[in-house]
Amino acid sequence: MDGRVQVYSRPNTPYWWCCASISGKQRRASTGEVDLSLAKVSARNWYLRELGAYVAKDVPDGPSAREAQLDGIGKFLSGDFTQINTRRRKDGVTFRHAADQFLKEVEALTEGERNPKYVYYKEMYLNVHLLPYLGDKLVTEITPGVVQDYRVHRMTSRVNAAGEAKRPARSTIHQEIVTLRQVLKTASRHGWLPYLPDLSTPYKASGKVGHRAWFSPEEWKQFYEHTRKRAKFPPKERWRKECEDFHDICLIMVNTGLRPDEAKRIEFRDVAIVTDEATGERILEIAVRGKRGTGWCKSMPGAVLPYKRLCERNNYSAKELVFAKRMRELMNAVLDELDLKKDREGNPRTTYSFRHTYISMRLSEGADIYQVAKNCRTSVEMIEKHYAIHIKNMIDARAINVRRPKNTAKLKKSSRPGKNKSEASHPDSL
Repeated sequence: MDGRVQVYSRPNTPYWWCCASISGKQRRASTGEVDLSLAKVSARNWYLRELGAYVAKDVPDGPSAREAQLDGIGKFLSGDFTQINTRRRKDGVTFRHAADQFLKEVEALTEGERNPKYVYYKEMYLNVHLLPYLGDKLVTEITPGVVQDYRVHRMTSRVNAAGEAKRPARSTIHQEIVTLRQVLKTASRHGWLPYLPDLSTPYKASGKVGHRAWFSPEEWKQFYEHTRKRAKFPPKERWRKECEDFHDICLIMVNTGLRPDEAKRIEFRDVAIVTDEATGERILEIAVRGKRGTGWCKSMPGAVLPYKRLCERNNYSAKELVFAKRMRELMNAVLDELDLKKDREGNPRTTYSFRHTYISMRLSEGADIYQVAKNCRTSVEMIEKHYAIHIKNMIDARAINVRRPKNTAKLKKSSRPGKNKSEASHPDSL
């Protein structure tokens, strides 16, 4: 049986005993034989009976039940455990069955509302990491201790060539635990789990809140002057149009605060050049379609001229996209040439850094944080957490450097004759 059944002797009995593990549970019985060769035959028959009873739990009644049972035994013996009673057990529902139900629900309920990659990554987290470790456990057996063992397993299971543990990123573990929680919530909704276990991370200190990678005013000036130079003198003449478009696109994004995914969806019909009633300046009004639905963005005046140049250079129709498709390659090339790929904290700069630069510069100029949040389609809390904390202009020195005025009446009274000299010389001791 390829080592699937063990035959052993026990004290105080002349009979040989046998044991085997089926679906993670250890089973044992007496062979009723004294001779070892007969005990092995008896153990083999016992194992096949136990395995047949185990497989038969999910086999429906009917004329083909025997064939289905034999097929299940064959799959089990050949090493294919995935199709054999791993969904339900008499003593409860397995995590694998709850995961299948979760994937059915999330795919049907999020269609058209979430990015298809959302469902893809949920399925990937389950198939690659969660199911191999937790798949055969009952949902009621997944306790906080089991989840903590899973975290330790993920931190120590992979090693590099030097024998050191390859720890996954904190965000990766977080996404896996989120997926685990969603599966357990599915089991709870269906009545398979009486309560949700505590999945919080023990021994965790307060997470470090770092600011987003952005361009300081000096770095931004260095960046756009370099892109302007590349637009006038491209590395190769056939790249002239791409370099000119990239220069204008960078100016537009840093004057609008668009997310990269929002910029990819913008068509020429979504942008209009208007005169702002409050300031009298010409700006861009952009209908933005992104992860927050449809919203509006009003640009800085500095985005108008680059947009006009972009329209004149590209004779596009109203339904064509505004922004170039090869923006990431040009962005990395410019950052490498200027040695600006990472900021001081080691955070990599990407096209998202234009948005961070826009928000940081608006706050530095004293713009209202609520209006900036509305224009960027985000929350005040996010801006205060990731942007405002490192802007020096957000700190009012006049409100901090307050001094209590001295009480001149007490000072005059303490300097009258007859008072103790020590008390008069130290008015603060009154």
